[in-house]
Amino acid sequence: MRISTVIIIGLKVKNMDEKEQLIENWQAEFPVTFKVLMNFPPDKTDLKPHERSRSAKDLGRTFVFDMHLMRQAIAGKIDFGQLKFMPMPESWQEILASLEMAYKGFMEELEQSPESELNKPVTFGNGSVRRMDVVWEILKDMIHHRGQFSVYLRMAGGKVPSIYGPSADEP
Repeated sequence: MRISTVIIIGLKVKNMDEKEQLIENWQAEFPVTFKVLMNFPPDKTDLKPHERSRSAKDLGRTFVFDMHLMRQAIAGKIDFGQLKFMPMPESWQEILASLEMAYKGFMEELEQSPESELNKPVTFGNGSVRRMDVVWEILKDMIHHRGQFSVYLRMAGGKVPSIYGPSADEP
């Protein structure tokens, strides 16, 4: 399947296939997410906005987990058992370093994968899903958790950066 989209940026017109769109979206969204996480006070990672909420540390680890999930999806074999028992970083700095490293590896794999491979299915949950659709879904999930995390950031006294527009801390 080839999806061709025309995107107008300034006066430039770009014809992009779906893989190029996916890469461009990740390149735009990940740095913003990483900036939100970088602004979090490392001494407040036990913060839970509600008794049923995860801690900031656990929510931060979600981003690392998702990067590894996508790398498996691109490779064509998702193993939740392996992911479940994957050692997770302990400190906030380790979470940030692990996330940055996993993102770089993920982007290299995404860029090197032929679109024909990304259009092949992978077993995900109880069904079969196109590999690229898993990566799109995780991108949306990351954006969702970034919004959630920006609330944690505000509650922890950190500065919320501009995400899609100015914030009170970054006009």
